[in-house]
Amino acid sequence: MKSDIEIAQEHKLIPIDELAHCAGLTDAEFEPYGRDKAKVSLDPARTEKGRLILVTATSGMPAGSGKTTTSIALAQGLKRLGKSAALALREPSLGPVFGMKGGAAGGGYSQVLPMEAINLHFTGDLHAITAANNLLAALLDNARHQGQVVLKEIYWRRVLDVNDRMLRNVITGLGGPANGIPTETGFDITAASELMAVLCLANDMEDLRARIDRIVLGLRPDGTAYTCGELGATGALLALLLEAFKPNLVQSLEGNVAFVHGGPFANIAHGCNSVAATRAALKLADYAVTEAGFGSDLGAEKFFNIKCRAAGLAPAAVVIVTSTRALKWHGGVPLPEIGAPNVEAVVKGLVNLDAHIANLKHFGPNIVVSLNHFHTDTDEEIEVIRTRCAALGVRFAVCDGFAKGGEGALELAQAVVDAASAPKPLVNTYAEDAPIVEKLEAIVTQCYGGAGVKLAPAAVKDLKRIEELGFGTLPVCVAKTPFSLTADPKALGAPKGFTLPVERFILNAGSGFVVAMSGSIMRMPGLPKKPAAMGIDVKDGRITGLA
Repeated sequence: MKSDIEIAQEHKLIPIDELAHCAGLTDAEFEPYGRDKAKVSLDPARTEKGRLILVTATSGMPAGSGKTTTSIALAQGLKRLGKSAALALREPSLGPVFGMKGGAAGGGYSQVLPMEAINLHFTGDLHAITAANNLLAALLDNARHQGQVVLKEIYWRRVLDVNDRMLRNVITGLGGPANGIPTETGFDITAASELMAVLCLANDMEDLRARIDRIVLGLRPDGTAYTCGELGATGALLALLLEAFKPNLVQSLEGNVAFVHGGPFANIAHGCNSVAATRAALKLADYAVTEAGFGSDLGAEKFFNIKCRAAGLAPAAVVIVTSTRALKWHGGVPLPEIGAPNVEAVVKGLVNLDAHIANLKHFGPNIVVSLNHFHTDTDEEIEVIRTRCAALGVRFAVCDGFAKGGEGALELAQAVVDAASAPKPLVNTYAEDAPIVEKLEAIVTQCYGGAGVKLAPAAVKDLKRIEELGFGTLPVCVAKTPFSLTADPKALGAPKGFTLPVERFILNAGSGFVVAMSGSIMRMPGLPKKPAAMGIDVKDGRITGLA
């Protein structure tokens, strides 16, 4: 089979103005960015007509789950059934693109295009967020240098959209008074930044302004919060984010409308594309297919408890993506052997699928389990999974979207139409006004299968300060490994009765949640021994090696 980039580069794209007009956009509602992408500003009077479909997955594995590919295949399958279906997906970060995971524009015959642009600079959104974040850091440091504000603690860090472990912890302002006040700080990856979350959760520009205003930059000597609004930097940040706030319009390989916008990671941020893009998809199509990063314990939990709650959204159905390879991995098979037939390992790994089905049943929407099909899958392995889903009372479909595009997702598309025909109310994990620790314990016990949480002394101190600042009932965004329901990436399957360790709490007042740091998770990832960047090149004027 051809590589992803070969398939993408051989495909003839629909001109962006033609795509926009076919979707029902007026000339005033989109701004072309070249021939194949555009920024969209929909008429506020448009109503949301579509049914929202969430795509999530079982626990992660080093080879990936195929969630984005399945999302795109599903939208293409719905189109082949005669339904109007739009996608609302996250933008890739350069960190994974040049690191270990690779791109995030789907794969095979289920891709969003132009994949090279989407995976690299695209329309410049991540660069704009990076610039806005670092402008705020510079303005804050300048105010301190000029004696306009005195802070005893600095919360705001700089960001970069690449994996660079050397910048995790740095000291700025060295070299004498002319260079500023020496400060211990560091860099996070842009996808983990609070500004990324703020942009993705804001409903409109005024909401974006209000969220940026209340970002807490640090603490004064008396312990009170010093905010971006008090610094007076909000207007400048809005100017940098004005175009970035508009959703990006592109297309699937089979011509579906696709909004690719916002890119927070789910293991260190809230893992969902922008509210603005999701609403745009709901306004233009009968089905809006979106995804939440990694497994249901990370992305889906945050989608329900953070994004849906903040934006008033509710999915009509949920798709859980799994594969025989993922189940074999969680059944104890070493990574190099997961492609070999092994029914016993699939049976053993079903405990992970069981856990994610049980987790999602708590939230209410009807569930469809989608098997991301590989040519090495045996009929016996597939039947084992189909039988388990039937026993648990959830729909099951095999999706061959990678190899066959929308045609390979017809079974999944029909199952989703059936599941979404009778939507159920969304049930959140915790009460909105519950204390932070109570919310965290509810997530651990109801979504992870654990027994409770254990706070490190630094986390206890963080929590006390957050409560004193008046943010003691914010939602919780857990940062932990995607490879396990626990904080230990080696604890595969579905461990029970464990305690989730929490090292720190990070206040994100602008985005409206508190990040709970668990395990050895890093907000600035590092590169692997052989980065994907080493295989990317340009030959005869065309990019090669992107995957």
